Amino acid sequence: MVEAFFEFEKPIATLEKKLQDLRDLSQENVNVDLRSEISSLEKKVATLIDETFSNLTPWQRVQLSRHPSRPYTADYLDALFPTFLELHGDRTYQEDHAIMAGFAHWFGSQDQSVLIVGHQKGRTTKQKMDRNFGMAKPEGYRKAIRLMDLANRMRIPILTFIDTPGAYPGIETEERGQAQAIAECIQFMFKLEVPTCAVVIGEGGSGGALAIGVGNVVLMQEYSTYSVISPEGCASILWSDAKLAERAADGLRLSPNDLLKLKVIDGIIAEPPGGAHRNPALAAQQLQKALVHYFGPWMNPSTDSKSKAKGRAKSVQVPKTHRLDKFRKMGDLALGHAL
Repeated sequence: MVEAFFEFEKPIATLEKKLQDLRDLSQENVNVDLRSEISSLEKKVATLIDETFSNLTPWQRVQLSRHPSRPYTADYLDALFPTFLELHGDRTYQEDHAIMAGFAHWFGSQDQSVLIVGHQKGRTTKQKMDRNFGMAKPEGYRKAIRLMDLANRMRIPILTFIDTPGAYPGIETEERGQAQAIAECIQFMFKLEVPTCAVVIGEGGSGGALAIGVGNVVLMQEYSTYSVISPEGCASILWSDAKLAERAADGLRLSPNDLLKLKVIDGIIAEPPGGAHRNPALAAQQLQKALVHYFGPWMNPSTDSKSKAKGRAKSVQVPKTHRLDKFRKMGDLALGHAL
C-alpha cells in the first residue's frame, strides 16, 4: 500500500487500510474465515481506483506526475537495463547529477547497445539536493550532447527519459549559459544520424524537458504530463499568482490524451491501476513492452518485416529526416487550428 497519497486518493487509502486490517485479522485468527469479506473489499477497492483515475482533472494529473513514490529514471534503469554503465562530466565545468547518462544493452541483447539519457530526482532530502530536484544545469545538457555525439559516431541509438519541472533557473546557471545549452541540445538532437526515442515518465516541464525530447518516437506514460511551462509558471505570468496553478493546468492541454490528438507524441504507455507508483515492477514491464513496440523497429529496421507490414517500421526513412519532418508537421497542425 502506498504511504504517500494526495487528497483525491484518501478514499482509496481508507479502503485499503480496512482491507489490510482484515487480512491481518485473518492471519491472526486462522479459525475465522474472512475470505468472502476480503474478496468483496478487494473488488470495492479496484472499482474505486478505476472510478477515481478515469475522471482525473488536469491538476490531479499534474500531482500524479510529481508523486513522491513514482519510479524515476534510475528505477527503470535498475529494472530494465542491468548492464547500464553511467558516464560523467561535460568536460567543460563539472558533473551534473540531475541528468544520468550512459550505455546499456538493449533488453538483454549483447549485439545492440543504446545510449540512455534521463533526468533523475531524489527520494531523501540529501538525494534531492544532490540531484537538484531533477532540474539540470548547463553542464548537464552539455554532458548529454557530449555523449549523444559519441553515440552518433558509434551508430548507437539514443533513448531519453524526461522527468523534470524544468531546467534550473538560478543566477549562476544563467551566467554559465543555461538557455544556450538547452538550445544547443535541442539543435544537436535534430542533427543526429541515429534513431532517438524520448519517454516522459513523470513531469515534462518547460525547456528543461524539451532539451532531450527530440525523438523519432515520443511517448508518455499514462499519468505523466508534458508542457512548455509548468502550471505554476503559467499562472505567475498570466495572473501574477502561482496559487492559480490549478486553473492554468485546465488550459495547458498537458495530458497524454491531449498531446496524442495534437500529434505531439506518438503513443501512450499504460500504467498499473492507480499509477506507476502503486506497482513499479508492473510499470517497468509495461514500459519495456511499449519501447519494444514503438522503438524496436527503429533499433533493427532491416529484420523487422512484420512491423513493416503493420506500418510501424521506419526503416525506409532516415532518422534525421524523419525527425525534421515530424516536428515541422506539429507546426502545420497548430497553424491549421489557428486558421
